[in-house]
Amino acid sequence: MRTIRHIALVLFAVIAVAGSDIGAASAKSPPESFADLADKLSPAVVNISTTSYRGGARDEGAGPGDVPWDDWFREFFERRRNPGGENNQPQRRRQASLGSGFIIDKAGYIVTNNHVIEDADEISVTLADDTVLDAVIVGRDEKVDIALLKVEPKESLPALKWGDSDVARVGDWVVAIGNPFGLSGTVTAGIISARARNIRVGSYDDFIQTDAAINRGNSGGPLFNMDGQVIGVNTAIFSPSGGSVGVGFAASSNLIAGVIDDLRKYGRTRRGWIGVQIQSVSEEIAQSLGLDRARGALVSQVIEDGPAISAGIEASDIILSFNGKPIDKMEELPRVVAATTIDSTVDVEVWREGERKVVKMTVAELDPEEGSPVARNDVDKSLAPSAPEEIELTALGVTVVEISDLVRDKLSLPSTMRGLMVVKIDDFSDAAFKGLREGDVIDEIQQMKVLNVADARVALQKAKDSEKNIVLVRITTDGGIRYVPVKMAG
Repeated sequence: MRTIRHIALVLFAVIAVAGSDIGAASAKSPPESFADLADKLSPAVVNISTTSYRGGARDEGAGPGDVPWDDWFREFFERRRNPGGENNQPQRRRQASLGSGFIIDKAGYIVTNNHVIEDADEISVTLADDTVLDAVIVGRDEKVDIALLKVEPKESLPALKWGDSDVARVGDWVVAIGNPFGLSGTVTAGIISARARNIRVGSYDDFIQTDAAINRGNSGGPLFNMDGQVIGVNTAIFSPSGGSVGVGFAASSNLIAGVIDDLRKYGRTRRGWIGVQIQSVSEEIAQSLGLDRARGALVSQVIEDGPAISAGIEASDIILSFNGKPIDKMEELPRVVAATTIDSTVDVEVWREGERKVVKMTVAELDPEEGSPVARNDVDKSLAPSAPEEIELTALGVTVVEISDLVRDKLSLPSTMRGLMVVKIDDFSDAAFKGLREGDVIDEIQQMKVLNVADARVALQKAKDSEKNIVLVRITTDGGIRYVPVKMAG
């Protein structure tokens, strides 16, 4: 991040005020000035500082592996310089102007980025009139990098309103107000450069890209439209040097507003959950399943006792829409599901065996302490010389053995493991090119269950008779379950 050649995503933030008539079809002239908006909105933008403790009672019991080496050396030197100091307590290190935030309720509720206040022992909020207030954390959500703070003001505070980020258009004007490098009340302007960016920060990425200047200290500030509404929370920049180069990202308000409501009500985020593992639909997968084009989310595994299995969702289904919202890319499904009302019943459209089907599903709540279950086989899968018969599936370019009780016992596999274990792969096969490797387990070919070699041969012959040259193979690997489109030899 410190070199020109190293381009990285840096977590900063900013505030922006947009200028564009969303409903207009014709191009609009740039506004003459943003001064009126800046005057109106700046009082609701705050500076956030934190105090962190290192060592002492708060770190009691910590070992060398838990504290960075520079902290250990720094505290050691401080103790040597002040051997009889006040209770020999380590110095507090205060970082000022770490970020920005904005007031959403006159009672003192403030939104910022989670990374601004992460690991903070004390949080201070400086208002536009230089009033300093202590803040407490109401709740925070690391998955979308958002935190909600609360201060106790002596009088009502100016508050901002959320806008609809879904109606914002590429090319709309936006304005940023924040505290870059500790310079409070800084206003910058730009346009929306792109929508719905996935910058691989979390599972629910939905960022507005803007060229309004965003720099260190702007984190957590709002992005405004020209009506003075918050349409985003500035979170990250793309930069070769750590400074603004005109590529900034703000988490969309329609993603964040619901999270803030949950944090305020429950102190945590309540998200929908349906109990599936998914993967992207490639052109080859779409072709193998007879879908017109690559779209949707392919179900690679249905979690036992989850809402999806109760609704009749099956592995290899492609989810095309959820609760009336089309799913064009796999990444869209987690966001849509997470935002769906818990315990509500929704329609789910799937592609199965060449046909569209619609099933009813009741959405459950995601347990924040649990991730998606992943089938793992953390065992040595090398076969002993006395292993069962190895059989070559020429069409796939692999050699397999049937998983019998003997194989399960020898390799300590789960009792539920069924199918064919790959023991050799033709280096020049498409299977090898697609990443299949020794130890992977095949349990489905072209949506047909494969418990033995005979099942596999029937599935492959059926694909040949249908003049398909690509078959969809489901495998279990150390990393979980996934579908792989494999071109058949010949």
